[in-house]
Amino acid sequence: MKTFISDDFLLQNQFAISLYHGYAKELPIIDYHNHLSPNEIAHNRVFENISQVWLAGDHYKWRAMRALGIDEEYITGKASDKEKFLKWAETVPYTVRNPLYHWTHLELQRYFGIDELLSTTNAELIYDISSKKLQETTHHTLGLLQQKKVEFLCTTDDPTDSLEYHKSIQEQGISPKVFPTFRPDKAFAVEDTESYLRFVEKLETAVGNRINSYDDLLSALENRIDYFHEAGGRLADHGLEQLYYFEKEEYNCKKLFVKLKDGKSLSANEVHFFKSKTLLFLARQYYKQGWTQQFHLGAIRNNNTRLLRSLGPDTGFDSMGDFSQARALSGFLNDLDSTNELAKTVLYNLNPSDNEVFATMAGNFNDGTIKGKVQFGSAWWFLDQKDGMEKQLNTLSNMGLLSCFVGMLTDSRSFLSFPRHEYFRRILCNLIGKDVENGELPQDEKWLGKIVSDICYNNAKEYFGI
Repeated sequence: MKTFISDDFLLQNQFAISLYHGYAKELPIIDYHNHLSPNEIAHNRVFENISQVWLAGDHYKWRAMRALGIDEEYITGKASDKEKFLKWAETVPYTVRNPLYHWTHLELQRYFGIDELLSTTNAELIYDISSKKLQETTHHTLGLLQQKKVEFLCTTDDPTDSLEYHKSIQEQGISPKVFPTFRPDKAFAVEDTESYLRFVEKLETAVGNRINSYDDLLSALENRIDYFHEAGGRLADHGLEQLYYFEKEEYNCKKLFVKLKDGKSLSANEVHFFKSKTLLFLARQYYKQGWTQQFHLGAIRNNNTRLLRSLGPDTGFDSMGDFSQARALSGFLNDLDSTNELAKTVLYNLNPSDNEVFATMAGNFNDGTIKGKVQFGSAWWFLDQKDGMEKQLNTLSNMGLLSCFVGMLTDSRSFLSFPRHEYFRRILCNLIGKDVENGELPQDEKWLGKIVSDICYNNAKEYFGI
């Protein structure tokens, strides 16, 4: 059966169609947050088959397969790549109304020209056609990125990373441009003392100095920020349940670090204090460097301890949290703003009940110095689907300026994920098109087309300054 994805997919009136095809469709892509491998980009990896590029590491698909009752052997287990693909094909027809249904067929069509609905009846043929196509130069990692007009992308990298592959990419003059993003979560992940001390040892190796005190730790992190900056990095990212803020100096980080070095555990409040103070230090360094800081807030990770033990983290057992966000977020941002050291900031929310909290909080710290200085970031993770994107766009429109928004990102580990930008652009154009049809916006295609182009490309290019 032919797929339902037509040229006007998701576009429900003529004005939306004109906006998308005239102002959004052909724009390059700036993907300022993803988890792609710089190693695979530097070496222009050739994937042997579609499972390697499509299923490996994709916990969205893994969760769907588990929900359908498919054995782990065919998800992260020892089954062959082809067997795993056939089980995914068996799953796809049952993903109707899940974004995976849309993404799957968009990606098959955009990268492989396959205009059919994936199912058990055509799975073997599609596996063979797509795997053969992946051997062509146009479908090596660089070819896949260039097909979608990716102009630059920012990977997510640990402070101890050598960045050797980023340097190799730059030396080769590869297109698209690839930049590192500083992700220092392990630098303040002091809940597990043993794991934290292992990170400190790696950081010592990276900077070539012993870290015997909290001041040494901060100096080492500053050293690595400089290192990332020299390699072209201009963004930092942080994944937290919530931000923490203490108005009073309830503890002393120097003493807390000594406790950690002695192998002792910190109390919950001590952990939160250490995180807060270390993050505030880092945020001030970002401001000094002219970077953008990103905060991904609201996930409860590794909920299933049994499967965490057998499969490890990032395998599909995370969910939305319901943390109290507003008070500490306000205090944290205000502390930086009070000394005029608040960097450009993107706030990503995972719980839609907090959308208005995040959107209005961003507005508190836009001071007129930079267009859209503090951003209510794009719909993230469980929310980067049609309903979640529309809610984020509507909330931002109601509480701030949609016209200043820096747009979509993939947040993905897959080189086939870039049609998510197309998905977002279609949803954005349809949302504005419906407003025009309802008489809520003027029928000014040129002006609204400019707004669309800015959100999809121009604003990000200006904002991140890479």
